Amino acid sequence: MLHAHKNFFLLFLIIVISFQIKSEEDPFLFIDSNAQKMADVLTNESELFETDRLIYEDKIKEIFEPMIDFRRVAASVMGKKYYLMASTDQRADFVLIFKDSLLDTYAETLAQWGESTISTQFPPKNIDASIINIEVRQTLDTGNSKYPISYKLKKTKDGWKIVNIIINGVNLGLTFRNQFQALAISYDEDIELTLKNWVSDAGDAGIS
Repeated sequence: MLHAHKNFFLLFLIIVISFQIKSEEDPFLFIDSNAQKMADVLTNESELFETDRLIYEDKIKEIFEPMIDFRRVAASVMGKKYYLMASTDQRADFVLIFKDSLLDTYAETLAQWGESTISTQFPPKNIDASIINIEVRQTLDTGNSKYPISYKLKKTKDGWKIVNIIINGVNLGLTFRNQFQALAISYDEDIELTLKNWVSDAGDAGIS
């Protein structure tokens, strides 16, 4: 009996590992599997939103953070002009600053929608292995309303990574880029002051 249990456990591990590998190779499975983890937090940990919001949002961040190519996204938010103006250290600093900004915005947005289900639109056939850029669409259903979510992904040496998100029609990459440009102009294009005064604000991102 013990031998049978060991064999069953070994088979279970092989299945889990195989699914993880396939998820990393398939952008739709990659997004869907992590989305279902987030939906589980939204549904089963909803009381935390009222009792300890930071812990609640951290649970979402733990799932979401490994999915993003923050270096690429942060560079896009800075825009070519300000990216070239910034020093190597300033570019690295903004990656960290922006990471907190984006994670806060995304976690706060999902938290506001509460108990929800998330469904992914899978393609009718397998995608071409040569594709390196793709869009994955989802619908977040709160029970009262449905919200479209679109992820722009790029294949990297570390697998598929998100490079932009559009939530309910709000293009976060473009919104943050416009915010960065406006902030830089307000500080006479002083990159250091712009970075120091960058603030995450989901309201300013047009999300309610």
